[in-house]
Amino acid sequence: MTTVPKKIKNNTIIIIAAAVLVLGIVVGYFGFQQFAIYMKPNVTGKGTYLYIRTGATMDDVYAEIKSKNLLKDVGTFSQAAAKMELATRLKPGRYTLSKGLTNRALINMIKAGNQEPVKLKFHNIRRKEDFAGYLSKNLEADSLAFIKVLDSAALVEKYGFTTDNSYTMFIPNTYEMYWNTSPIEFFTRMQKEYDKFWTTERKQKAEALKLTPQQVTVLASIVDGEALYDKEMPIIAGLYLNRLNRGILLQADPTVIFANNDFTVKRVTNALLRVDSKYNTYKYAGLPPGPIMMPSINAIDAVLNYNHNNYIYMCAKEDFSGYHAFAETKAEHEINANKYRAALNKRNIFK
Repeated sequence: MTTVPKKIKNNTIIIIAAAVLVLGIVVGYFGFQQFAIYMKPNVTGKGTYLYIRTGATMDDVYAEIKSKNLLKDVGTFSQAAAKMELATRLKPGRYTLSKGLTNRALINMIKAGNQEPVKLKFHNIRRKEDFAGYLSKNLEADSLAFIKVLDSAALVEKYGFTTDNSYTMFIPNTYEMYWNTSPIEFFTRMQKEYDKFWTTERKQKAEALKLTPQQVTVLASIVDGEALYDKEMPIIAGLYLNRLNRGILLQADPTVIFANNDFTVKRVTNALLRVDSKYNTYKYAGLPPGPIMMPSINAIDAVLNYNHNNYIYMCAKEDFSGYHAFAETKAEHEINANKYRAALNKRNIFK
């Protein structure tokens, strides 16, 4: 049997060991690269959300990431995004960024569209323009896009509203929806919430008042504008229903303030009363064509469950407590009104 020289044998072992070492280094390097690209924590934690707009490209995504310093290494994210084909499955939305999130986890989140819903909480917003502004700060679309939907006669009439009273559709509450919800999708969702709110019982109560749900909400907006305390709402609602049923002008100061579009007013003067607007209930009979604010649910229910009284007049109390003095006769009211005027004069409040 031929014997392999010891020197040759040792060289072979060295060569094999070297090859194994090189292979190990290559595999290790490749493995480290894969780890860095996919599994290494990469989110900086300097931003709470990554916003991807509707129609955005990968360039837009990179620009958003860089401008807000959302990732430690944009390069590895770019490599992972290319290999995981993110560009072909890019979904718009607001994505939550937790510190230490990996590229792989972030990309999978975007591809699946697993975004965190936005919580919208609205109440007592005065005008639909203000409401559109609020929505644009919390959802993707701008305020003009929301106004365009609200002022679309064809759309709102489809659901039984007019462009004047379309604002009555929005029931104040807290709602969850995705950041990229379009104005049409938002409108449709709110219409469904409106239908849920206006139960058979509420509709029957409105019918008993000879008012539509929209008219109830318009009256509720005036009640809410007058009342500082919820417990006064049913009394105020009863007073205005008395005026409506007797054909007396509502003469509600909040409607005049709305008509003049000056919400700093503390004292309604004769100059303000002269404004020619359908919202001036000192000049035009009945309810205004739309709400003067987004009334609370308590205000709507206060109208539906109004206090049966004989009041025709009301005036803020002279102690500035926020409560009102109610009266059945003009003579009683003049006594209350004179007390309040004197208190305003004493405090030098003339407008």
